[in-house]
Amino acid sequence: MAAPQGGDAPPAGLSLLDERDEWLAFSRRVAEAGAAAAPEGCWESSVAVEGMHCAACAGTIERLIGAVPGVREVQVSAAAQRARVLWDERATRPSRWLAALQGSGYRAVPVHDLQAAVQRQADTRRMLWRLGVAGLCMMQVMMYAAPSYFTAPGEIEPDLIHLLRWAQWVLSLPVLLFSCQPFLSGAWRDARARRVSMDLPVALGMLITFAVSSLGTFEPAGPFGHEVYFDSFTMFVFFLLAGRWLELRLRDRAAGALEALMHRLPDSVQRRDAGGGWQRVSARRVRVGDVLRVLPGEGFVADGTILSGQTTVDEALLTGESRPVARGRGEAVIAGSHNLSQPVELRVSQVGEGTRYAQVVALMEQAAVSKPRIAQRADRLATPFLLFVLLAAGVACAWWWPRDPEHALMVAVAILVVTCPCALSLATPAAMLASAGALARRGVLVRRLQAIEALAAVDTVVFDKTGTLTRDAFVLQRVVLREGVARGDALALAAALARHSLHPVSRAVAAAGEAALPEATRVHETVGQGVAGDVAWGEGPPRRLRLGSHAFCAVPATAAAGPVSHLSDEQGWLASFDFLEDIRADAQASVAALHEQGLQVQLVSGDDARTAAQVGGQLGVDAALGGCSPADKLAHLRALQAQGARTAMVGDGLNDGPVLAAAQVSFAFGRAVPLAQAQSDFVVLGERLLAVPAARRQAVRTVAVVKQNLGWAMVYNAAAVPMAMAGWMPAWAAGLGMAASSLVVVLNALRLSRGMDGEWA
Repeated sequence: MAAPQGGDAPPAGLSLLDERDEWLAFSRRVAEAGAAAAPEGCWESSVAVEGMHCAACAGTIERLIGAVPGVREVQVSAAAQRARVLWDERATRPSRWLAALQGSGYRAVPVHDLQAAVQRQADTRRMLWRLGVAGLCMMQVMMYAAPSYFTAPGEIEPDLIHLLRWAQWVLSLPVLLFSCQPFLSGAWRDARARRVSMDLPVALGMLITFAVSSLGTFEPAGPFGHEVYFDSFTMFVFFLLAGRWLELRLRDRAAGALEALMHRLPDSVQRRDAGGGWQRVSARRVRVGDVLRVLPGEGFVADGTILSGQTTVDEALLTGESRPVARGRGEAVIAGSHNLSQPVELRVSQVGEGTRYAQVVALMEQAAVSKPRIAQRADRLATPFLLFVLLAAGVACAWWWPRDPEHALMVAVAILVVTCPCALSLATPAAMLASAGALARRGVLVRRLQAIEALAAVDTVVFDKTGTLTRDAFVLQRVVLREGVARGDALALAAALARHSLHPVSRAVAAAGEAALPEATRVHETVGQGVAGDVAWGEGPPRRLRLGSHAFCAVPATAAAGPVSHLSDEQGWLASFDFLEDIRADAQASVAALHEQGLQVQLVSGDDARTAAQVGGQLGVDAALGGCSPADKLAHLRALQAQGARTAMVGDGLNDGPVLAAAQVSFAFGRAVPLAQAQSDFVVLGERLLAVPAARRQAVRTVAVVKQNLGWAMVYNAAAVPMAMAGWMPAWAAGLGMAASSLVVVLNALRLSRGMDGEWA
């Protein structure tokens, strides 16, 4: 397909991303269910954004990329430092909207770009150097500033004081020219673009402090010669850099589950060539049907089936199963899992966006850039708040100027620095990302961060029965026999026929039979009815037997709570096998855990009312409804909502799409879930029902932490602004307060990533 025409040519480095094979590495075609308004040809790309520090930065990036023709939607998360871009390939290409950030001070790169990780490491090292220079100079400046703090006026000669000031000025120059560079360049970038971000007030504070102190050094007898503030200048630069570095490290740790997932695929793999040998090729060149060899310690780059070898595989991040699982010939392995013990050969069945790994990553990327409503409100307030800070600093400076110009400028500096809205803009997304990462590490993917907030408010949980509370299998409850027929003989005869059928009840009969079974010949299955065949029984010739429904076996119907299979011969009825659905081992504990949280628990099922009531009674649910079609389930859910209930729906994700979409919160369960099209807010990758009450407890904790963070940010600003305006807060204390406020928010959010293991037992 030809590239869209018009506009300036993109940079050569970015134009490489316009090849479809390249953008497939960080993009996926928009599913119709996921973007009903988007026409065919739309792609959703996930990119990492460098140079972002606050919510105002996120808004700027959204405006810059969103202005590119062909870009339909942009979402940027300052906390995750990621962007989601929805674009039309008929109107634009990735190079064009990536180039929109050139000259803005920001840089967007594909999330899978290997150079992005290298660049991030280089930026971290550079920040450590800036922090080290600021710290070393701060200590030296404090040493030269100390005499003025510990001596009375007149005890030190003016010439010596002047010399000490010059020494402080010289030591402050590296801090200004090197350590302050991120803040100053960011502020200059914003000023040229006529926008406001957190760098502008901070840079103004730094420049004013250094300028006032320099004037006091150059002209000791002038209006600003009373005191210099190089110690305050170097201290608050050090505190700001330390806070930003720690915040970056802690934020990366909070969103670590996504990073861990995205780097699980190896760059290359051994592929069998035409001559039967093994050649190492790039993972992007693997195609369906290729035969690969994966050595111990390597990851699987694609979904496939093992052709030879026996090994153990780590699937923890993809299924929530913490223990390694055994995989042998004929068994499936999934991309993103790790080979632990022995080399294996496999044939590739799915690559790229068709793999379960790619679907999991897509869901987590979607969650990382989604914004809860409470965070959206904070983002909208960020820019007006910064403008208020600039105005407040100007008013305070004008108020103090007639009395003491030097003090007036330092009051303005304190206001500019202490009121940075970082803590406010990080309060919600930091907690949400930490919580989503903790859930993901345990096999629960959060598709939308706002669902965590909604889950905390739920008061009613509705479970689908089949495939969710129960497995796709049955357990034998009772055997009823014709007089003179032994139980073991009846099971053996029935199992001899049942093993020729794939019907779930037949599989249950076959599983209940003895290991040594008689041979069945001339077997014929009537779909949905039963199986007939000749089976040798005792010393006589083989006898014609029938296994199946009462109509198929020509026997009277019997009342039973679950499925019944009958066995008959030429003389009539031989035996009946009553089955019950195999309820998941942790189903009862999950219902009890939800009751402990004060929630109502209900069950809905397409099976008959008696079966639903029987399963519901075993589990202790509050209400059980049977005979429900998908429309009936939807109507029941809406009736609950009309009564004021806040509902969570838990289904298998296969045929419960409408009711999952209608609930305030929804969980899709089971490995069979089509992840990319799932209508749920949470996708449970494993089979543990205890994930539902554990996720609800985590959501409640998350909302509590968000409220704590918002409360702290508001109280901090409410207290700091009056203190700064009154002149009671020096510049170094303002810098310390700003850094500490952001760190308190992020550290508080990190508590959400711990303390969950005991809830999944």
